[in-house]
This record gives sequence, C-alpha cells and structure tokens, in this order.
Amino acid sequence: MRAHWEALDEETRKVAGQVARYAFAGLVITILFTLAYWALAEFGGVEPMVSLTIVFVIFTFISYLTHSRFTFQGHGSRDRPARRTARFFVTNIIGYLINQFWVWWLVHHLDGETWWPTIPFVLITPWLTFLLQRKWVYA
Repeated sequence: MRAHWEALDEETRKVAGQVARYAFAGLVITILFTLAYWALAEFGGVEPMVSLTIVFVIFTFISYLTHSRFTFQGHGSRDRPARRTARFFVTNIIGYLINQFWVWWLVHHLDGETWWPTIPFVLITPWLTFLLQRKWVYA
C-alpha cells in the first residue's frame, strides 16, 4: 500500500488526503445532520422542510469550522478569507436547496416517510458539495 501511495504524484496525494479527510469529517457531520433532521421531523413534530432549515443553520457553522481547519487545511490561497467564506456559504446553500428538493420530492410529492430523504442526504449531496468546495471555495 505504501508503495502505491509513494508512486502517486504530489497533487494526487493531496487530493487523496482531502478526500479521506472529507470522507471522515463529512461523514460524521452528515450523519449527525441527517439524524438531527430526522429526529426533529419525526419526534419533534416539526414539518420536514422546516426541520431541514433549522438543522442546516446549526450544521453550516460546524461544517465551516471543520472543513476550513481540517478537511482543506493548506489547500489553496488563504489571503482572501471574506471571499472564501462567502463561497463556502453559497456552496452550503446550494447543498441546502438540493436537500430541500429531496425532502419536497420524497416526503411531500411521493408522500414518503421523513427518513426517505436521508438516503440522498448521505449518498448524493455530499459529493456535489465536495466538488464545489474543492474547485471553488478552497481553490
């Protein structure tokens, strides 16, 4: 395994490290986010789209701190923090809108259970936001 790692060029190793850190941190954040959404909607009696909004606001700040200090540490320029922060929030809002689509489509349109959107929350949306964060936010 080490020989394979060392055979990779420097940029590929950096990307692989970011993907690994994103997978770890993002998985933890995504699972907690998803559980909080579902618990609030299912047991708290909060309408699912409102539940998602509440959880989004809380976890956006957790995500910002985690990804800027851990996942993408040392990647890209750090000389324009206001621009990077604005791009991070735009990226998260895009992820939020995608997740709201999942809630609307799966819970409201298809009359599904509140847990149905948790599947694309975990399996689809994080990969879209990773690409935006890597190529645009932390470029």
